[in-house]
Amino acid sequence: MVHRRAVGPDRRTLLMRADTAAWLTALTQHAPQDAALFVQALTHGSAAAANYERLEFLGDRVLGVAIAEWLFEHFPSEPEGKLSRRFNALVSGETCADIARDVGVPAQLVLGKQARDDGAADSDNVLGDVMEAIIGALFLDAGMDAAKALVRRLWAGRVDTQDSAPKHPKSALQEWAAANRRRPPEYVMTGKSGPHHNLRFAVTVSIKGVGEASAQGASKQEAETEAAKAMLAQLG
Repeated sequence: MVHRRAVGPDRRTLLMRADTAAWLTALTQHAPQDAALFVQALTHGSAAAANYERLEFLGDRVLGVAIAEWLFEHFPSEPEGKLSRRFNALVSGETCADIARDVGVPAQLVLGKQARDDGAADSDNVLGDVMEAIIGALFLDAGMDAAKALVRRLWAGRVDTQDSAPKHPKSALQEWAAANRRRPPEYVMTGKSGPHHNLRFAVTVSIKGVGEASAQGASKQEAETEAAKAMLAQLG
């Protein structure tokens, strides 16, 4: 069933560039019926009131269903815990942003001057959200089957190349500490910087008697994950 409805203010004022229409048709393998939906999905809040945020909310859920169903089919013998680890890696903001870069989303973004100057076109936060917004727009314009097909095309290499369920770096670090009779890792947020659309959080993780490592991320959780990765790298 195809859903078409207004998803934000002033959608009728949004116009699609010819190059964007061609890019979207090639990306989604679907000629947009409601072009304003897709323009909205590519528009940052600094450029228009009708921006990607509501579509990102929807697309996040559509992506989750598409990936969960795919993993359930693709790994029929895996328990819930392993499926969850795969799922979390595949729907993460970092993965969505990487895919957005791979398919050329940065060149299609509609940004206000300040957001452009602040580097929003290369922000993991922005790119990840816009990738999900495009999925949400496609769901509304062409239905769930089209949205699932897009997800399977764009995520295929990542699902098929996962030899085993990835272990979250924070879990791996905690297991290392337990195996080596150390206290659990401690995470401390040491700073926050950047504009609202591209905040950066700094976190330091430490294990008493072993050492510490610091990292940044687009959220506190992402910074903790990156710090855990850095600590694991130090531990060899």
